[in-house]
Amino acid sequence: MNGIEILGAGSFTPDFIADNDKFSEILDTSDEWIFPRTGIKQRHIASDIPNYYMGAQAAKAALADANVNAVDVDLIIVSTCTPDFFYPAMSCLIQKRIGADRAACFDVNSACTGFITSLDIAHGYLATGKYRNILIVSSEKLSQQVDYTDRASSILFGDAAGAVLITAGDKPFYSYLGAEGDEFEALYCKANYETNCPWYGDIDGFYENKFDTPQKQHFLVQDGKAVYKFAVNAMANAVKNAINGHYDVSEIDIVIPHQANLRIIEKATELLGISSDKVYTNIEHMGNVSSACIPICFSELKSSGRIKSGMKICFVGFGAGLTYGAVVIEV
Repeated sequence: MNGIEILGAGSFTPDFIADNDKFSEILDTSDEWIFPRTGIKQRHIASDIPNYYMGAQAAKAALADANVNAVDVDLIIVSTCTPDFFYPAMSCLIQKRIGADRAACFDVNSACTGFITSLDIAHGYLATGKYRNILIVSSEKLSQQVDYTDRASSILFGDAAGAVLITAGDKPFYSYLGAEGDEFEALYCKANYETNCPWYGDIDGFYENKFDTPQKQHFLVQDGKAVYKFAVNAMANAVKNAINGHYDVSEIDIVIPHQANLRIIEKATELLGISSDKVYTNIEHMGNVSSACIPICFSELKSSGRIKSGMKICFVGFGAGLTYGAVVIEV
C-alpha cells in the first residue's frame, strides 16, 4: 500500500488573544451573540509578527516532535491564502528560517482546504519515491484580510500555524478533492493591485459591479448562508467519496474537520452518522484559522496521547473556491 506515516506534528499560536468581549468593545455584539452561533470564545491575533514566522515556528515544532533535522527535509509544501509576499513563495522564507537547505519549495492556495490538498500532493510525491521527508506547513494570518467593521465575518477568524512531517508508509491512504468554481462569490478576498499601467482595464467585464465597494476591494467577503449550505453537503460528500467502500463510516476513529463554525461541523457529521465523541474540535479557543485548523488539531491530539497506532483518522474540510476534500489515513 502506498500510504504515509506522520513522523511529527507541531503548531504555533500568537500570544495576543481577542476574546468575544474584546469584539464587543468595537462592534455591536457580545459573547452571548457570538458563541451560540459559532462555537467560538476566542481567537489568536498575530499583531506584531509575519505569517512566515508563525509557519517556521510550527515547522520547527514538527521537526522536533519527529526528531528529524531540517537538513533532512526534501520538500516543503506551504498551504496559505494569506502570504506575506506575492513572491517569493512563503515556503522559501520558511526554508531559510529553519535551515532546510536541501528542500525544494512551493506554496499551495486552496484556502481552508489547503492542508488536505497539500497532503494529497505530498502523498503522490512519496508514492513515486522522489522525496523521502516532506514537511507540510499550513500557516494563516487572516487578521490582515478581515474587515473589522463587519460583525458577521470578523468574529470568525484568527491567526495560527500547524505543520506535519511525513514520509512514505505501508498503511492505507484514501483521498478525494473537489471544487465548485461557479460559487466563488460566496467567499473571496480580492488581490488589491495598484497599477499605473496605461493599458490596464476590465476587458471582459468580469470586475464590473462585483467589487464596487472599499470592503469588497480590500477585505474578505463572505455570504454566510451560502457557505453554510455548501459546506455541510460538501464535507459529508467528501468523506463518503474518500472512503468509497474501503471502510464503513462507523469504522473511523477520529474525524478532524475544518473549524469554520461549530454548527457546520455538527450538521455535517450528523449527515454522516458520526457520533460527536469521534469528532475533535478546538474552535472554541482558536476560531477559524483556515488551512491551519486541521494540522493544529492533529498536533493537539498527538501531544495529548490520543493518537494510537492502528487508528483510522479522517481529515475533512472546505474553503474558498469553493473547494472541498477529505483524506482518510491509518496511523
